[in-house]
Amino acid sequence: MTRAVVGIIGGSGVYDLPGAENLRRERVATPWGEPSDELVFGEIGGTQAVFLPRHGRGHRLAPSTINYRANIDAMKRAGVTDIISVSACGSFKSQFFPGLFVLVDQFVDRTFGRPSSFFGDGCVAHVSMAHPIAPKLSARIATAARAEGIEIAVGGTYVCMEGPQFSTYAESLHYKAMGYDLIGMTAMPEAKLAREAEISYATIAMVTDFDCWHPEHDHVDVASVIEIVRNNAAAAAKLVGRVLKDFPAEHEACPIGSDRALDNAILTAPDARDPALLKKLDAVMARVNAAGK
Repeated sequence: MTRAVVGIIGGSGVYDLPGAENLRRERVATPWGEPSDELVFGEIGGTQAVFLPRHGRGHRLAPSTINYRANIDAMKRAGVTDIISVSACGSFKSQFFPGLFVLVDQFVDRTFGRPSSFFGDGCVAHVSMAHPIAPKLSARIATAARAEGIEIAVGGTYVCMEGPQFSTYAESLHYKAMGYDLIGMTAMPEAKLAREAEISYATIAMVTDFDCWHPEHDHVDVASVIEIVRNNAAAAAKLVGRVLKDFPAEHEACPIGSDRALDNAILTAPDARDPALLKKLDAVMARVNAAGK
């Protein structure tokens, strides 16, 4: 069995790991460049945790300039088996009101300027993204929220836009008409890369605004978003802390195979694989390489 190590990627307003013990910081080098910041290692309730502020301390990095490959690779090198992503987002539905937490279960990727895969020419792989969220991990978060009295909605589709600008009114109406529930700027390609790295992944989306479709909230401004984020930060820390306190010591096999995503996904024959790319994939493909596939 594999020891469970939970990675937490904190979005806007979530820059540290309250309640953790035995803290240490370490800058993890990756072949994909620098992660957003140092990794923070610690323990909560006996569970090993690794925290990374997605935008860096002080919120230095814009959504499009975050090195998502380096972030996920660093988590993999740190032994992370499960990632809880905490992200601020806008809402297209009145029932998903500012201040509510939502456990999304689907994504629509509308980004266009970000490297979205570890693989490419020299080693081609196609992982399944039909079900991007690890169901056991998501269920554990929902259980923890109920135990802590934190209001959370289960299920929803998150459309990820490139940003950094907020939506136009026409875009907001379009996404709403398409039936999407939430909009943000950071879930993609993060979720895709976690799947390629065989790390179970779940997102806690913190609703900060109604985007600009709402007749009473016809524009989004940073000041109002930050106010909601600050109000939610303590609840988010409380929720993540409860998840970690109740987390099993051993990693649970994912029923949809998120932790075995590379099985039958690599198309390039072993003798045709580019050695230089394989060297960069040493962490991502560690399980596959150990199995001699």
